[in-house]
Amino acid sequence: MKYNYLENMIIDIDNYMNENYNMDDREGLPSYDELYDGLWVSDQVTGNASGSYTFNRWTAAEYVTDNTDLLQEAVKEFCVDASTLAEHLTDYEWQDVTIRCYLLDQALSKWLECNGIKLQ
Repeated sequence: MKYNYLENMIIDIDNYMNENYNMDDREGLPSYDELYDGLWVSDQVTGNASGSYTFNRWTAAEYVTDNTDLLQEAVKEFCVDASTLAEHLTDYEWQDVTIRCYLLDQALSKWLECNGIKLQ
């Protein structure tokens, strides 16, 4: 079964929010930009702080191998040059984190929509 990044990231965002914020007090939630920035560096959501979400290169390889289309989109979106891409050719954890960072805005927007939350 193909790994669904977006679906899993929405679950990760939900867990992150429940662990870090009082969801009963929606007035106390941060702005969209503050939340996005926090999620961007969260190992729990993107893996960008440490450079790994899975902390397992084989698991990351499975996720990425199922989603090479997303990796291509992410590399293009982030303007990753050929030499950088070549450096990370077999670094599946880097590739996995790159995909997660690429999908973060979409996953966060979907999570907010599903929870009826509007942030400034």
